Amino acid sequence: MVKSITKSLKPSFDEESRLIAQGCRFIAGIDEAGRGALAGPVTAAAVIMPCQLNAPWLNQVRDSKQLTPARREALFYHIHESAISIGVGMASPTVIDAQNIVNATRLAMKIAISQFLPTPDYLLIDYMSLPEIPLPQKGITHGDSLCFSIACASIIAKVTRDHLMIHLDRVYPGYGLAQHKGYATREHLNSLSCLGPSPIHRQSFSPVKELLK
Repeated sequence: MVKSITKSLKPSFDEESRLIAQGCRFIAGIDEAGRGALAGPVTAAAVIMPCQLNAPWLNQVRDSKQLTPARREALFYHIHESAISIGVGMASPTVIDAQNIVNATRLAMKIAISQFLPTPDYLLIDYMSLPEIPLPQKGITHGDSLCFSIACASIIAKVTRDHLMIHLDRVYPGYGLAQHKGYATREHLNSLSCLGPSPIHRQSFSPVKELLK
């Protein structure tokens, strides 16, 4: 039920407008991609968009999971062209296995934020909080469906990670990484059973863990 509701939502600029009214200038949206995958890194993006932006593509921005690959690619270009600042961070499968996926996601987000110039006045984060970052912030449940800046970050994170997984498909052929991007599709599970895990598979995730046993 929650999924069907959020799927129909269009991200708004309400959170950003409230913060602008309070005197904030640089508001960062932050989201991740690849948290539930069996292979590859978890990737986070942080995006500061202009307060006043008028472009025909703005109405097309959605949570990246709701967009076709072609639409994501187009919006990826537009966001890069218009953003004040963009940061991207990744945590490798090794880090995920050592620290767990939640801590690895936080690490990727912190790396993304560290790349900002200028320093943001406020962070809007999808679902999570980053108490170790000394900046005002708000974690928003379903933020990628509700908040424009977070939705932009979700697109940057998703497309950046997809590009990497397409490259890794050539490095580790046979798993179909270019198609499923490391997620647990039937094709991926079948190839895992036949080939065994690769160096970029997350050894702490089922069913990779079971195959290693």
